[in-house]
Amino acid sequence: MINIDELRFDENGLIPAVVTDAKSGAVLMLAYMNAESLKISVAEGRTCFWSRSRKEFWRKGETSGNVQHIVSIRADCDKDALVIAVNKDGPACHTGADSCFFEDVFGSLAEPFTLDTLHRIIEDRKINRKPGSYTTYLFEKGVDKILKKIGEESTEVIIAGKSGNKAETIYEIADLVYHVMVLMADMGISPGDIRSELSSRHVGDE
Repeated sequence: MINIDELRFDENGLIPAVVTDAKSGAVLMLAYMNAESLKISVAEGRTCFWSRSRKEFWRKGETSGNVQHIVSIRADCDKDALVIAVNKDGPACHTGADSCFFEDVFGSLAEPFTLDTLHRIIEDRKINRKPGSYTTYLFEKGVDKILKKIGEESTEVIIAGKSGNKAETIYEIADLVYHVMVLMADMGISPGDIRSELSSRHVGDE
C-alpha cells in the first residue's frame, strides 16, 4: 500500500485517473486528479476530479446524479497514473453513453459486438433517421408500434422455448432483445440503467 505523498504528479500537480466499472471491468472514462481531489475522493468514497478547463474541483454526478462510488484505487508501477474501480449510478459519459470510450479510431478494427454497441447503433438511428432502416421505421411509428413488436417477439420466444429448439430460441430472444432496446432508446434508458437496477436487487444466491 502506498500513500498520496508517494504518487508522482506532473508539473501541474495532476495525475491521470482511469475509471473502470468494478463489475464488468470496462473502461468508463479518463480524468485528472490533484492531491486534494484525491483526498476528497478517498474521504467521500466517490470520485472527485480536477477540471483542467474550469480550474476547479468537480464531483462526478454532482449535477447529473451519475455518481461513481469508489471500490478501489490502484497506482501503476511508476506511480504516475491511477486506475479507479467504481460502482456507478448511471452513464459515465456526458453524451449518455455507458462509457466515454466508444469512438472507433481505426474503422478496419472490428469492435466487439455487445449490448452497449447495439445501444449506440440504435441511439444513432434515433437521431439520424436513415431512410429504409427498420429501426428508423419503428421510431417513426412510435411507442405503440414498438410495444406491439415486443409483445409479438415475446410470444415467439415462448413458442421457441416450448419447442426445445435451442437455435430457434436464441434467434427469437435476439429479436426480443433488439426490440426492447429500441424501447429503451425511445424512453432514454441506457444499458447502465438496467445493470444498476439488477445490481440493486442483489441478484444471485444468498
